[in-house]
Amino acid sequence: MPHDPLIFAPDGSLTRLRAIMAALRDPETGCPWDIEQDFASIAPYTIEEAYEVADAIDQQDWPALMAELGDLLLQVVYHTQMAEEAGHFTLDDVARAISDKMVARHPHVFGNDSRDKSAAQQVQDWEAVKAAERAARAQAGVLDDVALGLPALMRAVKLQKRAARVGFDWPQTDQVIDKIAEEARELREARDHLTETEMAEEFGDLLFVMANLARHLEIDPEAALRAANAKFTRRFRTIEAALAAQNRRPEDSNLDEMDALWNAAKAAEKANAAE
Repeated sequence: MPHDPLIFAPDGSLTRLRAIMAALRDPETGCPWDIEQDFASIAPYTIEEAYEVADAIDQQDWPALMAELGDLLLQVVYHTQMAEEAGHFTLDDVARAISDKMVARHPHVFGNDSRDKSAAQQVQDWEAVKAAERAARAQAGVLDDVALGLPALMRAVKLQKRAARVGFDWPQTDQVIDKIAEEARELREARDHLTETEMAEEFGDLLFVMANLARHLEIDPEAALRAANAKFTRRFRTIEAALAAQNRRPEDSNLDEMDALWNAAKAAEKANAAE
């Protein structure tokens, strides 16, 4: 069956992508895998693509960022294609809704409000508009629209930010650090005396307070943990390389030796950074 010529048009842009997605989902001539998918099965890919965008930005790999943004755009087109098939909404509806939202939430740019405000004041105005939107949707609770599907660490920070805006927050960072020490003690006690379920609960409490500390210090905990993961990977590969130079592998070594190699890698990184 012949396809829409737009599918093969190199300058077709977003219209071309929409045509390709519609063809892939065609119940008679499309791809069997694509036809079988639904919102729930595609959602994990959407989350994964967003993280790959963040990874390309972290690495400042601009060609990769272009490709990853394309993959993320495909996710948007995929979901809207399925929504259009079910009669829910179209991609044009999505674009219209986000455009209306951006205009409504920036009266200092698109309306008569003054731009002579600090970034903090503009955030307060933004939150006031969002609160009015929640009220219009009959969402009276402060935490009502913090998405359940967010990564847990990110959601913890968002929940804490919301609570802080109505005064439920420690005023000083030292109080948060004291709470971390308290939660760490409770986790040790749970390890020694309580069940696995109770230990997991205490561990979650400790992570939650750590996320709160990140918020107070204006640190993105997701980004900080990604950086720590990258550092661990880099240094462990240095250990592997040092052992490989002796025709050995990590399993042929021991903790003391590998810890010494780790410390050497750490010292070398600091020396290079100081140059």
